[in-house]
Amino acid sequence: MRGKRSLFLLSALSFGFAFLYVPMAVLIFYSFNYSKLVPVWGGFSTRWYRVLFESEEMWAALTLSLKIATVNATVATLLGALAGLTLSRAGHFKGRTLFAGMVSAPLVMPEVITGLSLLLLFITLSNLIGWPSERGMTTITIAHITFSLAYVAVIVQSRLAGVSQDLEEAAQDLGGKPFRVLIDITLPLLMPALAAGWLLAFTLSLDDLVIASFVSGPGSNTLPILIYSRIRLGLRPDINALATMIILVVSIGVFVAGWLLLRQQRLRDQEAQLATADSNGK
Repeated sequence: MRGKRSLFLLSALSFGFAFLYVPMAVLIFYSFNYSKLVPVWGGFSTRWYRVLFESEEMWAALTLSLKIATVNATVATLLGALAGLTLSRAGHFKGRTLFAGMVSAPLVMPEVITGLSLLLLFITLSNLIGWPSERGMTTITIAHITFSLAYVAVIVQSRLAGVSQDLEEAAQDLGGKPFRVLIDITLPLLMPALAAGWLLAFTLSLDDLVIASFVSGPGSNTLPILIYSRIRLGLRPDINALATMIILVVSIGVFVAGWLLLRQQRLRDQEAQLATADSNGK
């Protein structure tokens, strides 16, 4: 019975990994195809990587996406952290339910509705006060901040829910000002959540297509918009090369993050062993 169970679990695990990674492997394989027709193998070649790196349009879209993602992640982390702190540490204030609902609304709102509502907002503001004069990086960044801060707020609130307030209360009892307690006690405890929120907001912004397509204008194509516009005209080998480069960068990032986490875990284990040895020696 145990052998059948192990075989079933192994089969399910293998199927899951194959479902996730076989399509990526096929995409990487065809990125080295010499032929212009993606499904037709014309021999091994790196010509499409050269075409990709020589494309000014691709570099412009990548640069714009990175700028938007960086600004969005920074502002969304700041606003989301403040929202999470308010929901976790401010207690039950008047309008708390409404505030919590407004913060979490972008999590459940369809992206089409969010994009359409922001487009109408920008058009109305342009007609009333003349801003924004055109839709581009600014409008896309504002739109991304709108939904990204909700994810950061949830992460920060979850982190604070699992952290005791004893240190903060002790610091206040010793005469610490609320702002100093926030800077010296609360923020260091929140750093893992803030880092996770920043990375998540950066990734969401870099990956967004639906909302950006509503609030972007001529000459402001982000990388997902550029990829989608090219795919609509048919599969192209240079898109496979671009996707392969993205997979490579993400894989390196995951490997480095995993190595750093493993290194930190080993350092904590060593410190715990040294502390145990010192206590036993005494």
